[in-house]
Amino acid sequence: MFRPIAAAPLVIRRVLLISVVLAAFCAFAADETGQPAPRFRAKTTTGDQFTNASVKGKVVLFEFWTSWCKYCEGEAPLMDDIAKEFADKGLIVLAVNVLEPDQTVKRYLAEHPRSVPIVLTKDTNLAAMYNAQSYPIYVLVDRDGNIAGEQRGAAGERGLRRLLRRAGLEAKTEAEN
Repeated sequence: MFRPIAAAPLVIRRVLLISVVLAAFCAFAADETGQPAPRFRAKTTTGDQFTNASVKGKVVLFEFWTSWCKYCEGEAPLMDDIAKEFADKGLIVLAVNVLEPDQTVKRYLAEHPRSVPIVLTKDTNLAAMYNAQSYPIYVLVDRDGNIAGEQRGAAGERGLRRLLRRAGLEAKTEAEN
């Protein structure tokens, strides 16, 4: 005789077990470093367009952020400085705001100006491709279009520079200046 009430706990346990296994798989999935970056498109708030083809031969650092993230706010000036420092070496930084209304981002940027191009979620497919759910997240794509590294969470200057070295970008030494 079928007893749905007695079976429910077993079904719930199985669903929970499958959910835990899938979550663990996603959390510990193979490192994407060295793999080709997914095809993307992005339009900045100033109307500039970026795609895999348009950044070919450049190093691209995607910065996923939100206005409510204090770590993002703290690292924003550092990102702007790094973008300026490495611009002549072919670095493009795209700051991708994730899932916030245009007006929220506009108000935030009026109080916290940025010098890097800003991309909104509605104008790109990047946040979904890189599973941007906690912030900040940094994804580095090398000149060949491959993922050179990823940093989930605040990295600080040392961590960001270490990430950039994975794509061959290093600061000039004093002898080079």
